[in-house]
Amino acid sequence: MVKKMARMIPIILTSAILLLASVQSEVNAANQIFNDDFQILFASDHVKTSDDGQIWELMLDKKSGSGFQTKHSYRFGFFTMKLKLVAGDSAGVVTTYYMASKDFETRDELDFEFLGNVSGQPYALQTNIYVDGVGGREQRNELWFDPTADFHTYSFLWNYHQLIFFVDSVPLRVYRHTNVTDNVYPKNQPMYLFSSIWNADNWATRGGLDKTNWSNAPFLSSYQKFNADACMWEDPFPACVSTTGENWWDKPAAWTLTDAQKLDYAWARRNFLIYDYCQDTQRFNGTFPAECSVEPL
Repeated sequence: MVKKMARMIPIILTSAILLLASVQSEVNAANQIFNDDFQILFASDHVKTSDDGQIWELMLDKKSGSGFQTKHSYRFGFFTMKLKLVAGDSAGVVTTYYMASKDFETRDELDFEFLGNVSGQPYALQTNIYVDGVGGREQRNELWFDPTADFHTYSFLWNYHQLIFFVDSVPLRVYRHTNVTDNVYPKNQPMYLFSSIWNADNWATRGGLDKTNWSNAPFLSSYQKFNADACMWEDPFPACVSTTGENWWDKPAAWTLTDAQKLDYAWARRNFLIYDYCQDTQRFNGTFPAECSVEPL
């Protein structure tokens, strides 16, 4: 019990600014319906909404997966959504929540990818970052809760200075913009937000050893309370793209982690990180990508 309580202490120490932002996001999204922000990306017959329009479900069966995307693109801001993942035997099933720019070959992309597993085994959460069409920056974590039992909040904080992947206000991953990372930091292209569910049993679970059990289909993932406190893109470009400091996510306090967030970040990595490409000596033969030399704190 003492050990469990010690693990939970850093979660309580989140910064006031992020807490207030999360509360405001909840207020903004309280009466949101799907059509306010999203359009169906593919397989409209596999996308369902609750009667009040505030919960959205994506379905995967042997026929098709499904997905949706925002109607607008953004460049910099704070983006949150609540997800509840496929329960039970979800091996081979991938649920995604990600940002991506328009042109696939040269895209910037920020990924939350939830990799299903056989019953009784934990989900793996894989994050990845693409810049100008080049990815390969994978990190994988386990989670400190059951993501299928209830909705949890997943967020991106993205400004000119840093990119943070949050899980329930805990900074799980930090990617900083410095002179070293200037060419590999996503700063030039506006991005849409996407969610999808699809079959990836050729790689998703134990490297493809565990296949999708279609007798458990349909597989359902659920979404609610999306909020973008962000700079919405307008051609040729909006005034808020510049670092103006007018928004909380663009002020100096959001350019680095707070002391409390540093504790949360260290706790999450120490207890739940299971793969980091910047530690994969076999893959890179000791010559790591440039960004791996930049401390995230």
